[in-house]
Amino acid sequence: MIQPERMHASLDGDFVVFLIGMRINRFWKIHKWLPVTRAMPRMLKELAQQPELGLLSYEMWFGRTLIMVQYWRSAEQLLAYATSKDAAHLPAWKAFNQAVGTNGDVGIWHETYRIAAGASENIYVNMPPFGLGRAGTLRPVSAERNSARQRFQAHSADPGPTP
Repeated sequence: MIQPERMHASLDGDFVVFLIGMRINRFWKIHKWLPVTRAMPRMLKELAQQPELGLLSYEMWFGRTLIMVQYWRSAEQLLAYATSKDAAHLPAWKAFNQAVGTNGDVGIWHETYRIAAGASENIYVNMPPFGLGRAGTLRPVSAERNSARQRFQAHSADPGPTP
């Protein structure tokens, strides 16, 4: 549902932004890139069914280069999932390495960013819940949080949750 106002999102505590994607380098080698594109939905389904694994939310875009932005509760949970022998990731990673490896047919990449509590800023205007706004809590922008500078300052001044 589109929210026709200026909103900002907050997420209590530290969190992780994980960017992951693939690039189709040789379109005609469908047998190489199609299995890679089919692996991610299995992982996302598994993560959605087990929220305790730490995935908070994600957004995905398609094109020659596919990109997904994921929000995780912690780097430890992300790494635990990536290395778990009981999760869908390791078999997909092994299959990629066996089928593609470094032959150049399909490129894959990821970047991981640890975000300290209060070290992010955002704005959403005329948007449905999206990005950090879907992973965290959306709130209307107040006069004290009208600009990016004010939102950064407000975050750094927040004492955090009361124990």
